[in-house]
Amino acid sequence: MRETVLVIMAAGIGSRFGGGIKQLEPVGPNGEIIMDYSIHDALEAGFNKVIFIIRKDLEKDFREVIGNRMEKIAKCEYAFQEIDDLPEGFEVPEGRTKPWGTGQAVLSCKDILKDPFVVINADDYYGKEAFVKVHDYLVNIDENQEKLPMCMAGFILGNTLSDNGAVTRGVAKIDKNHILLDVDETSGIERKGDKVIAVDDDGNEKVIDPESYASMNMWGLTPKFLEILDKGFVRFLSHLGDKALKKEFLLPIIIDQLIKEGKAEVKVLETRDKWFGVTYKEDKESVVNSFKKLIEDGVYGEKLYE
Repeated sequence: MRETVLVIMAAGIGSRFGGGIKQLEPVGPNGEIIMDYSIHDALEAGFNKVIFIIRKDLEKDFREVIGNRMEKIAKCEYAFQEIDDLPEGFEVPEGRTKPWGTGQAVLSCKDILKDPFVVINADDYYGKEAFVKVHDYLVNIDENQEKLPMCMAGFILGNTLSDNGAVTRGVAKIDKNHILLDVDETSGIERKGDKVIAVDDDGNEKVIDPESYASMNMWGLTPKFLEILDKGFVRFLSHLGDKALKKEFLLPIIIDQLIKEGKAEVKVLETRDKWFGVTYKEDKESVVNSFKKLIEDGVYGEKLYE
């Protein structure tokens, strides 16, 4: 069977809360972090290797909290996302302090990523179903078709909300064959009474369908996508204009552009599992309780890897 890789983006700047690094906060009964559960579910679904995308300054803590443990049960490699890792001829604009976004994060794997892969956020819990469906898609993918094949785990919007504040989600539009047409980055999404509302560009509230599909940055991709990222990053850096300090090279925007240009076809794979993550500091207690409930329901053992 074809090899498949789990790529975990864990290099995000601005992710500290309460003095800790949120991707490394323990949430399970034995000190497990959210990544433990994602890796467990990915390996169970059939993925063969894990690539961690981190910052060099996080490496020591990262290896101590999870990396050294994971290397005992799976093949692991590291890629490093750094603000100054730029193509020849480009320099970091004076005053810029943050890396260049999820597109650059995945691009940092280009020298070690040779097989179809799923990319996820480090601080999101996705559930078992999504990994199974993405894995099945990747092992059966036809890489020689006219349009670049990709898939996206389509979470039910109502299953991705926080109890502690509004969130931003990429709300997906699909055709009758579950092919992605568009991802609308929608902000201010939260429950109000029995409705889910969002905020439009003018600051006005609008009702949104909680059964809509939402992108949680879980994409099934192939190595050919890295070639497109490589060229796209050069174009991106060449047109920063007056947004050089904050503009980001983001996977949803890149993929949406490929769809619009007719260069990619993205299959949306429905998952009914409930997403949860640490968007707000206050979310941690809810995440801890959610994992406790999953263990009580037999979804996971008390000791995850036994």
